[in-house]
Amino acid sequence: MRFTFIDAERATWPVRVMCRVLLVSAAGFDAWRKRPESARARENRRLAVLVRAAHEKGRQVYGSPRVHAALAADGVRVSRKRVIRLMQDQGLRGRGRRRFVWTTDSSNAENIAQNVLNQDFTATARNEKWVGDVTYLRTPDGWLYLAVILDLYSRFVVGWAISPVNDRHLATAALEAAVVRRTPPDGLLHHTDRGSPYASSDYTDALRKLGFRLSMSRSGNCYDNAVMESFFDTLKLELGERFDSAPDAKRKLFDFIEAFYNGTRIHTSIGFVSPRAFEQASVA
Repeated sequence: MRFTFIDAERATWPVRVMCRVLLVSAAGFDAWRKRPESARARENRRLAVLVRAAHEKGRQVYGSPRVHAALAADGVRVSRKRVIRLMQDQGLRGRGRRRFVWTTDSSNAENIAQNVLNQDFTATARNEKWVGDVTYLRTPDGWLYLAVILDLYSRFVVGWAISPVNDRHLATAALEAAVVRRTPPDGLLHHTDRGSPYASSDYTDALRKLGFRLSMSRSGNCYDNAVMESFFDTLKLELGERFDSAPDAKRKLFDFIEAFYNGTRIHTSIGFVSPRAFEQASVA
């Protein structure tokens, strides 16, 4: 390992100085360099490049499980333990999870629905169960609110909207985007928390006109809408929650949600594929 380090740093530090500091001989280093590279060393070097490429493709947020899955999807046969070691050697790591922060304001709620979903986050088809929620983002001009609706079948974000005001208009804008995109059937189960935008008469009336079944979390229980909490946790961890302006946030959110999250980001809950790939495979 010391010879490997010296070889990697030859352009930065004199070889003899590094040999002296690391207590190895310069002659030994020269002999090591002239020795033919082993087949395993060549394979490790090849795999290290592929591991780094998979980590970069995952926008430097993938840990070893997703890197391993990405390599397998590309036909690269390598063990998970080897991926872990190669990532450690290159200083590559994923981004850890954060704890949920409950931010719902239901003090002005008008219409409260029963918790029909009851923490059953499974679905057998598209447009069977949707979940929605709102989170806040920061800009120099003040808060910016993001409303999202997600399909539990594939974890696909079907609708989203941003606004400087967290009200029923924001929630409705995300709902309208989802309906235009999906044209869902009657009977879809729509679950949110008890926040005032979702419990407003305007929003609940719109859901009933669409033929949706309404479901809401119990008061103060973030686990009743854990998938949405997890999505916002992922977004803030991997994209961030501070933006230069509302247009900057909209541009970056579009890239993250539509291009990365829906399109290419590997999800463990749906078999280490992206939501779009999962839906395409189910249709096929």
